[in-house]
Amino acid sequence: MRPITATVGPLAAASANNIALSQTPGAAGALTLNGTLVSGGVAILDNPRRVLITTADTTHTFTVTGTTPTGTVISEVVGPITTSAFTAQDFKTVTSVIINGAATAAVTVGTNGIASTPWVRLDEWASPPVGIQCDVTGTVNYTVQSTYDDPNSPTDPVLPSAMTWLATNDTNAVGATGSIQTNFLFTPTFVRALLNSGSGSVIMKVIQYNVASR
Repeated sequence: MRPITATVGPLAAASANNIALSQTPGAAGALTLNGTLVSGGVAILDNPRRVLITTADTTHTFTVTGTTPTGTVISEVVGPITTSAFTAQDFKTVTSVIINGAATAAVTVGTNGIASTPWVRLDEWASPPVGIQCDVTGTVNYTVQSTYDDPNSPTDPVLPSAMTWLATNDTNAVGATGSIQTNFLFTPTFVRALLNSGSGSVIMKVIQYNVASR
């Protein structure tokens, strides 16, 4: 098949409060979205990326709701939190952050330096070998990951926020900082490149052999 291309980055500088400034809600409900990314009550992120919640409140959970780049609504529960925690999914916008009780400490909501490419779906009925090339621009640290979990499985669906992603067995593609070629000798359900840090970008190109061109 022709290569499937997925990109992550570049990301603007992380900020712990660019979605919601410090506040201590006195009851369950929505936090006020008042950070620098917010316009008309919606936080618009520079690129799809993780949402960071920072608080010393170890009791409550936070439901983050927003959208993907295509406008699909996504939601995820984060917490309880010790000091900080971030979503497992990448958000392009954040429309609400809801705490499930009165906060016991101040809360801020923002972004960190972590994001991933869109997932690339592979064909489990085709030949296993999968070739991957990652082209790097700028400064990055990234890892190629895969999973057998599938939110659309008819028998064993897994929520996107609960999926288990594992680093590739190729150590050159774990914590990589430059362009690489790697491969899978098996067929995962999905693959992606996880940007661990950096201000650059990664373009991941995936080819699965014996799959018709799309």
